[in-house]
This record gives sequence, C-alpha cells and structure tokens, in this order.
Amino acid sequence: MEIKTIARKWGSSIGVILPKEVVDAKRIKENDIITIEVKTRPLAGDMFGKFPELTSKKSAQELKDEAREGWLSYSDREKERIINSHVFHKNVKEKKWKK
Repeated sequence: MEIKTIARKWGSSIGVILPKEVVDAKRIKENDIITIEVKTRPLAGDMFGKFPELTSKKSAQELKDEAREGWLSYSDREKERIINSHVFHKNVKEKKWKK
C-alpha cells in the first residue's frame, strides 16, 4: 500500500501521521514495528544533467528564434489587420449589398 503524507516537526525529530484507513487496513497497533520506504520528490536542480541525450547544442537564443519561426510580430499582425480591414471595406463599397 502506498500513501502520501507530510513530514512534520515533532520535538527535535520529524514524524509522519498514518491515516486511520491505513492503520485499520493494515491492523497497525501501538508499539508495532513497521517498515516505511521513504521517497522524496527530486528538486529541479538535481535533475540538470540527468538526461544528456535531451540536452541541446543550441544556445537559448537559437532555441527561441527557432520556436518563433513563422510567428508574426505584434507590429506585423497590426499591419495585416489594417490591410485586411481596408480590403474588406473596399470590397463592401464595390459590391452593392442587397438585403
């Protein structure tokens, strides 16, 4: 059975509380000897260098430039919006819209 619990300060030690459901399911009583396997979540800093096959030879700027390829800048999108707006209004003026 695997559970997640929070380690808390208990005097000068650290203790964990087992939920009642676990105690009942495993029939744990006071002064029983139990075995606990401790697993902690690794810190982000501990992960650097663990997966060398995933590291890139490119600089951060090269990766950003590659990710932005094909994207329009804000000013380019504004120019496109203005052009499309003028084209739409020109088309509306040329066509006599009927109701």
